[in-house]
Amino acid sequence: MKIKLAILEHDKNYLTRVVTAFNNRFPDKLQVYSFTKTDDVMYETLRESKIDMLISSDFFEIDFSKIPKTCAFAYFVESTGIEQYNNKPTICKFQKADLIYKEILNIFSEVAANISGVSISSEGGTKVISFISAAGGVGCSTVAASYALFLAKKGFKPLFLSLEILGNSNAFFKGNGQYNFSDIVYAVKSKKANIVMKLESCVKQDESEVFFFDGCSMPLDMMELNNDEITSIIKTLRTTNSYTHIIIDTDFAFDERSMNILGNSSDVVVVADGSALSNAKFKSFYDTISIMESQKDLHLLSKLHIIYNKFSNKTSQELPVENLDIIGGIPKYEYASTEQIMQQVSSMAVFNNFA
Repeated sequence: MKIKLAILEHDKNYLTRVVTAFNNRFPDKLQVYSFTKTDDVMYETLRESKIDMLISSDFFEIDFSKIPKTCAFAYFVESTGIEQYNNKPTICKFQKADLIYKEILNIFSEVAANISGVSISSEGGTKVISFISAAGGVGCSTVAASYALFLAKKGFKPLFLSLEILGNSNAFFKGNGQYNFSDIVYAVKSKKANIVMKLESCVKQDESEVFFFDGCSMPLDMMELNNDEITSIIKTLRTTNSYTHIIIDTDFAFDERSMNILGNSSDVVVVADGSALSNAKFKSFYDTISIMESQKDLHLLSKLHIIYNKFSNKTSQELPVENLDIIGGIPKYEYASTEQIMQQVSSMAVFNNFA
C-alpha cells in the first residue's frame, strides 16, 4: 500500500527538497501532500483524502480535534535529541530521506495496527534458508553471512536474520538507522503496531546491499519470543515479497523453538568442519532427526544440506550420509578478518548451485 503523507512546513525551500526526495526515492511507497499553513483547506484534505500521517513543523499550532483518529502525527524538529514535543513523537528533519522514511513507518505502524486495509500479500516466493551447526566453533554465522553477501553480489535481495540468542549482525554488516530487533520484539509482544511496517522501519541495508536487523539490546529480549511469534515474524517477512532470500542464522537444540524455525525454512544448511568430533556430532544430529521425523509430523531430512567450513585435506573428512546434499567445502583462512573471510567466501564457486 501507499502511505498518504501530508507535510506541513513553513520553510518552503526545505519543503520542496523533502517532497522531491520522497517522490524520487519512494514513488511506490508514499503519496505526498504538502502545506505551508494551517487552515480549513489542510484539515479538510486530511479528512477528505484520508491522509494516513501528518508531519508538522514545530513552528505551527495544531488543532488536534480536527485531525482524524486514523491519521498518525509527528512533529518535525531540528535535533535528533528531541524525542517528544507537546507529548507527540518527533522526527529530525535534518537527516537522510531514507532515515526519515523509516521513522515515518515506525510511527505510522502503531496507528496502522488498527486499520484493516493495511495488510500483507497472501503469498510469497521468498526462500527461507536456515544455517545451523551441530558442533560449536565451525563458523556457522560467518558462513551464513557470507552466503547472504554472495546472493547480494548476484543481484538478489537477501535479508540476514539472526535469531541467535547472542546473535550480533553488526559483526558482519553495518547500516544507518536507530532501531534494532528489540523494537520488533516489543511490537510483536505488545500487539500495538502493524508488524509489516514495524519490520520495514527497523531493517537496515549494508553497503553490500544485504538487508539486516541490528541485534537485540539485551539477549533476554530475543528469549521473550515464543514459537507463534517467531513464526509470525518469518511468515510476515516472507509474504511481504521484499526479499528474494531470508538467511536465518540460529542456535540449534532439539527443542520446539529450533524445530519451529527449521519447519518454517525452505532449506536447512548444517555447517561442519569435517573433524572427527564435528562429524560424530553431525551423525548424532542426523540420526536423531531421522527418529523424530518418523515419530512426529516433521519434514526436515529432505531440506538438509551440509557445507564444510575450515576444511583441511589433512585433518577433515566428508561424512558419507546417503541422500545428503553436500554443498561444498570452504578452506580455513589464517590471520584474516571476518570481513576478509566473507569477501573471499562470497566470491568462491561453492554457493553457485545453491542460489
